[in-house]
Amino acid sequence: GDPGLITLRGLRALEAADVIVADRLGARAVLDGLAAEGVQLSAEVVDVGKLPGHHAVPQDAINELLVTLAQGGRRVVRLKGGDPYVFGRGGEELAYCRERGVDVEVVPGITSAVSVPAIAGIPLTHRGLATTFTVVTGHDQIRALGGGRDHTVVLLMGVGTLANSAITLARGERGSECPVAIVEDGYGPRQRVTIGTLDTIAHQAAVRGVRSPAVVVVGDVVRLSPYAPAELAASALTAPPAID
Repeated sequence: GDPGLITLRGLRALEAADVIVADRLGARAVLDGLAAEGVQLSAEVVDVGKLPGHHAVPQDAINELLVTLAQGGRRVVRLKGGDPYVFGRGGEELAYCRERGVDVEVVPGITSAVSVPAIAGIPLTHRGLATTFTVVTGHDQIRALGGGRDHTVVLLMGVGTLANSAITLARGERGSECPVAIVEDGYGPRQRVTIGTLDTIAHQAAVRGVRSPAVVVVGDVVRLSPYAPAELAASALTAPPAID
C-alpha cells in the first residue's frame, strides 16, 4: 500500500513502460500513491484486478494480453501486489511469456508475508521464541501442519476461513491460548492490527469487521508486538534481543 516501498529498479521499470498491466490489490495503490507524490508515468494502465471469488479478467486472458502487447512492440510492465511468487500466478505468467518467445525480466518486490507483520512489530523468527516459520493460505488444509508456538504460521488470504483455521491450529501443540495477530491493509490507509488468541481471534475479527487484504500471524512472536495486550506481552519481555 505504500508507494515508498517500491524498489528503485521497479520504479525505473514503471517510468520506462508503455503499458502497465496492474492488479487490484497493492498494485493500484502503488500507482495512485506515486501519482499523489508527483511521479509522472506516461504508460497506459490496464486494470486486470481480481476481487475475492471473482476474476474480472480470467488468468488465461491476462497471459494472452501480456504476450499480445509485447509482440506488438510495446514495453510492458506486469505490476502485481503481495508477492507474485508466493501463492501468486507470477511463475505461470513468466512461463507463458517465455514459451512464446517474449523476453522477460523479473523485478522482485517486498514479500507481504514478511513485511506486513513487520509493520506491526512482529518478526517471524526471534531468538528464544521462534526459529521456524511457514507461510500457508487460508484455503489450504492446515490440519497436518505441526509444531508449537515456536513455529510461526503466516496465513495469507485467510480472513474468510479464519474460524476454521483457528480451531484446526488450536487442536495441536499450539493450544487455544496461542497468540494471533491480524494485520489488515498493511501500509495502506485502512491499516489496523487485531491481536488475540486462537480461542478468541475469530470472534474479535467478527466484532471489528476485519476485512481482506490481511495477513494473519500465529505464534509466540506475536507477543513482541507493541499492539499486544499486557497479558500476552509479559512473557516476551525476557526474550533475548534478535540482533547481536
